[in-house]
Amino acid sequence: MTEKVYQIQIVLEGIKPKIWRRILIDSDLLLVDLHRIIQTTMGWTNSHLHLFSDGVDTYSPREFQVELAKDSRTVRLDEILKMENSEISYEYDFGDGWEHSIILEKILPPDNRIQIPKCIAGNRNCPPEDCGGIWGYSDMLDILKQPEHEEFESYIEWLGGEFDPEYFNKDEINRMLMEKDFGCIWL
Repeated sequence: MTEKVYQIQIVLEGIKPKIWRRILIDSDLLLVDLHRIIQTTMGWTNSHLHLFSDGVDTYSPREFQVELAKDSRTVRLDEILKMENSEISYEYDFGDGWEHSIILEKILPPDNRIQIPKCIAGNRNCPPEDCGGIWGYSDMLDILKQPEHEEFESYIEWLGGEFDPEYFNKDEINRMLMEKDFGCIWL
């Protein structure tokens, strides 16, 4: 059993209003598993490369061949986030460049009565994969507000139907976190 539980906040940078999640995780979690949890809690589909950075070192799976990166399959979160309010970054999809801040808000004692990992709060839906980063997402949201726009129907078709930027369901996320690989799809 882990010695500590970390309450972290994950914030998708550069988007207003803010898209974020607050989760409880074991402090000794491997970074590769944190990646899986982030994918599930944020709503990404694990379709792209990723890396973590603590401002000094970068971390990614060895097979990504990110120059000078340490292997995220061998580094525990409590080795780089040690004190409350410390922070690391997480980049997902180097093309779209989704930057996330991961802030250690609280260090808590373990509690066998609660599911770990667990999403305890959040706000707003994650942008769809491959929408073009912050600017593409902003353009997409503008177009979706205009049913008469020439690109409206193609976006609806590409999205597979409606897209609600305000949607967030922590119960759904927590059900997925109980699954193998924390609900993260491996392609």
